[in-house]
Amino acid sequence: MLRKSWWKILSFVLLMYTCIMGFLVKIPVLDGRLQQSIRNLFFHVPMWFCMMVLFTVSVIYAIKSLNSGKIIHDHYATEYARSGIVFGVLGLITGSIWAKYQWGAFWSSDPKQNGAAIAILIYLAYFVLRGSVDDENKRTRLSAVYNIFAFAMLFPTIWILPRLTESLHPGGQGSEGNPALNGSDLAPQMRLVFWPAVIGWTLLGVWITTLRIRLQLYKEKLFEYA
Repeated sequence: MLRKSWWKILSFVLLMYTCIMGFLVKIPVLDGRLQQSIRNLFFHVPMWFCMMVLFTVSVIYAIKSLNSGKIIHDHYATEYARSGIVFGVLGLITGSIWAKYQWGAFWSSDPKQNGAAIAILIYLAYFVLRGSVDDENKRTRLSAVYNIFAFAMLFPTIWILPRLTESLHPGGQGSEGNPALNGSDLAPQMRLVFWPAVIGWTLLGVWITTLRIRLQLYKEKLFEYA
């Protein structure tokens, strides 16, 4: 049992470490408005890492569902997408709080903010589609195809278009910074918290998803897969 649960224990340990050291680690104080708000880096950015991992796993199972037609693959795709949305919303919330301190408003219509919101809405439509189709086989196929479309839309909405327009985020036109997060830009003491945070939050997302999958399988009496 311990061998199967080691990654859950690791997730708990890493998140405890993140929550403690995230507030205690010494932060380099630079000129500007960042100051201590930079600590949100240990919470906001890992949410997006976790979201992308969950959506990636979801689309992989969606493709498997199209190829195999197995209902179990559809369940996996659905629950990973559901958890991805949860962490995407958490990313928006933590980002909005950070934006309030940095830019003076919770929502500044920044291209990356808007793009992230659009991406989440596209995935929410995935569940609207699922709820509108009664036939199980048809629902599985349509959901899988839409899942692939939703995943493909992540790249223009979150990664490409925001970098082609003026953005308050680092990496956009008219802003400073690299076009993507570069761990080498962080102070060494911050890297010692940031990367464990990314791993910890991602493992938590997978943990929550596996619990939801097992619950769903038990509800549908698919005990051989639970």
